[in-house]
Amino acid sequence: MSAPRKSFPLRLDPQLYADIERMAASDLRSVNAQMEFLLREAVQRRLRRPRDSEEG
Repeated sequence: MSAPRKSFPLRLDPQLYADIERMAASDLRSVNAQMEFLLREAVQRRLRRPRDSEEG
């Protein structure tokens, strides 16, 4: 059995919400699932990026 999901209030700019809602509809996801997908994608990209101090 998986751990319970964390829920919390989130305030978004209405235009950002509309954009996410449109993306979710085109990907056949709920807005919540789309936000989780986008956050996971961003976190993975950030974790793979080399740190500034390690460059040059």
